[in-house]
Amino acid sequence: MNDARQLTLAVAKGRILKEALPLLAARGIEPMEDLDRTRRLIVPTTVPGVRIVIVRASDVPTYVEYGGADLGIVGKDTLLEYEGGGFYEPIDLGIAPCRLAVASLDPSITGRSRLRVATKYAMITRRHFAAKGVQTEIIKLYGSMELAPLVGLADCIVDLVDTGNTLRANGLVEVEQICAVSARVIVNKASLKTKHLATVSLLEKLDPREIARAGAV
Repeated sequence: MNDARQLTLAVAKGRILKEALPLLAARGIEPMEDLDRTRRLIVPTTVPGVRIVIVRASDVPTYVEYGGADLGIVGKDTLLEYEGGGFYEPIDLGIAPCRLAVASLDPSITGRSRLRVATKYAMITRRHFAAKGVQTEIIKLYGSMELAPLVGLADCIVDLVDTGNTLRANGLVEVEQICAVSARVIVNKASLKTKHLATVSLLEKLDPREIARAGAV
């Protein structure tokens, strides 16, 4: 972090990485190695002084807040669930769009005053239902969220929804949308000061309005 010319960009694994790579390539930022094959944890790019690290989505804000990365690309859902700070969120890339929603077998649950909710988004869920005056018991799960109502583990779930096909296939109904979600760029506050020129230059490259003007989107 001492070299004012070296920037590290942390990108969330999975769908965000898949959709971010073409966006980065449109701005001339491409990894110098095949990310599907390399064993290297830090990969240089075609832009001198810019390197990429691929990490779990939940780790991206931590890397950026504590200076392990200067910038990050991660979903808004992860940022809403994260309890720390130490970074700015200047750009909505508009990629990997989906929504965070409440789903249940029973659409009438919206009228209840107490709910048992299965989710990995405990913070977001508590805030959402508390604002509605609904008491919640949170059951934290990390996979196959739709299974929880089917086996009587929870009244409803809070999870990311894209097409809604998985919900429908399992008899669940989306009863409420909490928020829209897309991939955001975050930047370490200190990096914006100590590496100002390099950081601002990369942010300008990542700005989707610049990409649109270039005809890449």
